[in-house]
Amino acid sequence: MGSSADWLDVMYALKDRFRCIVPDLPGHGASLGLASGSYSFEGAARATIRTLDVLDVQRATVVGYSMGGRLALYLALRYPERWAALFLESALPGLEEAAEREARRRWDSEKAARLESGDFEKFLADWYLQPPFASLARRDGLVEEMIATRRGNDPVELARALRGMGTGSQPSLWGELPGLVAPALAVAGELDEKFVTLSRRMARAAPNVRAAVVSEAGHNVRAETPETYLDSLKRFLGIP
Repeated sequence: MGSSADWLDVMYALKDRFRCIVPDLPGHGASLGLASGSYSFEGAARATIRTLDVLDVQRATVVGYSMGGRLALYLALRYPERWAALFLESALPGLEEAAEREARRRWDSEKAARLESGDFEKFLADWYLQPPFASLARRDGLVEEMIATRRGNDPVELARALRGMGTGSQPSLWGELPGLVAPALAVAGELDEKFVTLSRRMARAAPNVRAAVVSEAGHNVRAETPETYLDSLKRFLGIP
């Protein structure tokens, strides 16, 4: 439920060394009213590749959080020649079992229906009460800040994205992960035990993936520990 605006601090920190391109994913920020096929992993992947082509970027390092990290993995496995490296924050290669994906699709659909119901404020408040985001409350005002930034999105568009790009709609990439060409760092906050386990499992499954666990952070490492996040990203990019 974020947008490109969430990444301005990261762009500012890297602008002297890198060209930074920060797209809004379908249904987020200004990427609204798109063709229905755009609200899918393949549709978003093709749009990303077209964007790079228009900007004459042949290879890039991709940095992604949550849904963006899941898309980054998809891109790296479907278009391996375009990526130099991946920095993945709280991302997973999908759900392995068809029954798991179906159950998650139902959950995603229920949440999408709530987004379309019109009570966006209540949806946001309930969203950040979920266990993965519990650690946000450890920092005064952070939950309120997150909700304030997400109010700028269109809830109906977010519903389209959730149906098409939610975890339930993501193809499982676990079987392809060992063939990942680009080096990747899978970052997770220590308070988000599920993604700590997943990041370590990804590292065991693929020789080009390393896992990193950030202390005092949960699901949103960048928001909860911004300085540590930037230090990790700069080291990964080779910035002294």
